[in-house]
Amino acid sequence: MTNGHINPANVPDIALKDGHSIPQVGLGVLRIDDEGVVPVIESALEAGYRHIDGAAGYNNEAGVGRALAASGYNTGAKRETLWVTAKLRDEGMARTLGVCNFMPADLKRLHEETGAWPAVNQIELHPTWQQREVVAFCKEHGIAVEAYSPMARGADLNAGDGTIEKIAAAHEVSPAQVILRWHIENGTIIIPKSVHADRQKENLNLFGFALTADEHAAIDALDGPTRAGHDPLTFTYA
Repeated sequence: MTNGHINPANVPDIALKDGHSIPQVGLGVLRIDDEGVVPVIESALEAGYRHIDGAAGYNNEAGVGRALAASGYNTGAKRETLWVTAKLRDEGMARTLGVCNFMPADLKRLHEETGAWPAVNQIELHPTWQQREVVAFCKEHGIAVEAYSPMARGADLNAGDGTIEKIAAAHEVSPAQVILRWHIENGTIIIPKSVHADRQKENLNLFGFALTADEHAAIDALDGPTRAGHDPLTFTYA
């Protein structure tokens, strides 16, 4: 599913149905305040991230903008190398249109009303909440799947009675890297959040090892009935 281009951190790009492509690993900035997000973005760019996942609702977009300006990624050729996700529609500045938390019924309604499928669907997705029906529907219609909470906010690091830890030990990597590598091998876009520069680098360092078929299957088998975040059918910011 990659288009062959490798960005500075050796992160593959995922080709999207609209002709654009998105780095498969990005940085999530939810629950980081407007001042605190500046050094987080700066260290991520230095580590090689070229994909930042933000939203107006995070109340830190101004800080993201200041970090991009300070790093020279707000204009020109450097800006062209950077993917920035924002949750907006009506200002005419978005190049690629995606959705968040859309289930198959929502996607069908969108297609019926607009005649188009979105390029990306961002959903909660991790080993213990794999949303296979949604993923299969997206793949059938050429919609890229992007996982938020790719490690269940840390809860899945201990999933499966030591399954993740055993695989990590076999490869001499961290449990987090094992889970993120599983996502990579599934062709999923991931946006792990970290405010620590060393952890940001670790979360990008996923391309020097591969899971065996048995290891990948063992993580597949961790699927369960419990989400880590809110239910999009009932959640509201109001």
